[in-house]
Amino acid sequence: MKKTTVLTILIIAVALAATASVIFHKPVPKPQELAKPRVYLNQTLCNDSSSIDELTGLDRKVEAYLRKWAMKGASLAITRNDSLLYAKGYGWADEELGIRMEPSHILRMASVSKLITAAGIMVLQDRDSLSIKDTVFGPSGILKDVEFASVIRDRNHHKITIEHLLRHQGGFYRDPLFSSRDVKHQLQLDCPPCKEDFFGLVLKHNLRFMPGSWQKYSNFGYLLLSEIIEQVSGMPYEEFIRKEVLAPAGCFDMHIAGTYYKDKRENEVRYYTHEGDGKYIEEYNDSGVMVERCYGGNNIPLLSGAGAWCGSPAEIARLVASIDGRPEVPDIISQEAFGQMIEYFDKETFSLGWNDTTPEKGWSRTGTLSGTCALVRQYPDGECWVMITNTSTYRGPGQARYTEALFNQCRELYSDKLPKRNMFE
Repeated sequence: MKKTTVLTILIIAVALAATASVIFHKPVPKPQELAKPRVYLNQTLCNDSSSIDELTGLDRKVEAYLRKWAMKGASLAITRNDSLLYAKGYGWADEELGIRMEPSHILRMASVSKLITAAGIMVLQDRDSLSIKDTVFGPSGILKDVEFASVIRDRNHHKITIEHLLRHQGGFYRDPLFSSRDVKHQLQLDCPPCKEDFFGLVLKHNLRFMPGSWQKYSNFGYLLLSEIIEQVSGMPYEEFIRKEVLAPAGCFDMHIAGTYYKDKRENEVRYYTHEGDGKYIEEYNDSGVMVERCYGGNNIPLLSGAGAWCGSPAEIARLVASIDGRPEVPDIISQEAFGQMIEYFDKETFSLGWNDTTPEKGWSRTGTLSGTCALVRQYPDGECWVMITNTSTYRGPGQARYTEALFNQCRELYSDKLPKRNMFE
């Protein structure tokens, strides 16, 4: 064999060995560099995980609460310092099918949805896509080009800002989202009203008060916020919230709820309306059919960011952990945005998304629909308690005060007995 041939073979061999070294001895990424698997929280939770001897008294307290208020079922989640310590279901998720409540079941959360919508607005502000000081209508308003804005006659509408909507300070003359049949008759429609019908109906009237000068709770204002999110993001409201708010927060099983039982998700509960006058009403679409109020009394998806979301208390607690300014779970919003959401002025002023953020009491968010009572309470000591029931009571929105009394009593007796763990992991 010629020397040149041997030399060529040696060169090729060395090159192959060097290549193999690169291929087979590539540095191994550090653990934090590896992509984290998506954890579907609701698939990891069951009642057995929170069946703890030291907390049987807590269970009895919750069960007594359900009996007192004739509730079929409830789901409770408790966190401390952004760690999920406890998640348990009580009673029935669907009594007719014999299904017990589990922490993996999802429930309509009613106006707790507003906290999700507010978080979506803050995400867009952090991206410089909008500011809560931006006006909504008028020549420079975010919704200046939408068709329904052309009905505005009262130029005071041009003074409404995103912050006014978040704080229920828009001044709208009416909040008609739960009056579909009346609106259909008023507008002489051939079908149930859509969101554009509600926009046109409300915006053509003069404001009841100057924006920012007073407050009146307004589901309509949060429907407008849902529209703002769509216009600014270029995505349907639900798609943006699920992709840009909930998924980054680690919440993968929240959805816009349906109106009827047949529309429910596989792991969604059955809802029950309390007995008495008003349990059965005419269907929202003016069919003349009498329906149980929680299944057909209102067009649930139309509520959108004002009250249409469903999810588990554990995932709601996970969302709170992602917007609470604490370091244990990375926040999806900036520290500045967090400060704006919990900024407290006085007891007469709503916070952004939250009902109340009184410093010495903590933050609260309530939600009530036919078939649902929800309360989120974040305490100054770092604990967060979230409970949703699948049964409404005659107390309506006032039921939250009784749920909070239950929380306070259980915290005093059992807070120090909660396990030191983190079921978010």
